[in-house]
Amino acid sequence: MGKPTQESAKQPAMKATVAAAKATAKPSAKTKPTTKPESRLAMVRRARKINRELAELYPYAHPELDFRNPFELLVATVLSAQTTDLRVNQTTPALFAAYPTPEDMAAAVPEEMEELIRPTGFFRAKTKSLIGLSAALRDNFGGEVPGRLADLVRLPGVGRKTANVVLGNAFGVPGITVDTHFGRLVRRWKWTEQEDPEKIEAEIATIFPKSEWTMLSHRVVFHGRRICHARKPACGACPIAPLCPAYGEGETDPEKARKLLKYEMGGQPGQRLSPPADYPGKPAPALGAG
Repeated sequence: MGKPTQESAKQPAMKATVAAAKATAKPSAKTKPTTKPESRLAMVRRARKINRELAELYPYAHPELDFRNPFELLVATVLSAQTTDLRVNQTTPALFAAYPTPEDMAAAVPEEMEELIRPTGFFRAKTKSLIGLSAALRDNFGGEVPGRLADLVRLPGVGRKTANVVLGNAFGVPGITVDTHFGRLVRRWKWTEQEDPEKIEAEIATIFPKSEWTMLSHRVVFHGRRICHARKPACGACPIAPLCPAYGEGETDPEKARKLLKYEMGGQPGQRLSPPADYPGKPAPALGAG
């Protein structure tokens, strides 16, 4: 046998060097481990657990508009567009004193009603809607608020959101109310990626049994107003933080987060002048009372 050449003698050493380099090399972007996407089943289970946690956190959740009958709730909900429930609640006592029935409101002088509801904003458009829906109730429904979605959404100024509020809270018909708080939170929680309220409503309806829809709406809205704010969520004071994919978007320091809590969670008045008996917070002040 001949002597090994210089090149053949180098080969074992080169192979060892290459093998060592491969063993210590960082994984490429293609081989980096990735987080496994949450399955539909896992998301549904997490969503339902969040709902159970919210039920314990807000056992007193309720509609935050003052009302004594379906007509008052319908009017208050129309007025609540682009303003706070508090401002509506401060405005409606004088409005309902002047126009207690659909027949009274249908016959209102627009300029006089505009002055009464001016604090809620967009008062001219809202006056037109209120007089129009009152006339429709008088002429088509015997002065009574109908208990069907199809009838409600035909009334001037009434969309699905308003209709679901009235159905769920005045008639006991389950409905999902998609307002800005609800839409924000269900996207943060990865229950949906939809932006359109009707599409959000349809997707959330597939996650929860119908019997939960109305109270789910109240709980989510309560949480959005008290803890999971739009600009600075109080993540560090949030009881459902372990279930939230968006944890960390807001303040995570517990002490600083507690200072962000609102309404009864922060020791402040709520939005209703006449809250339910089991509400643990303070009633809101009347208009002009502070």
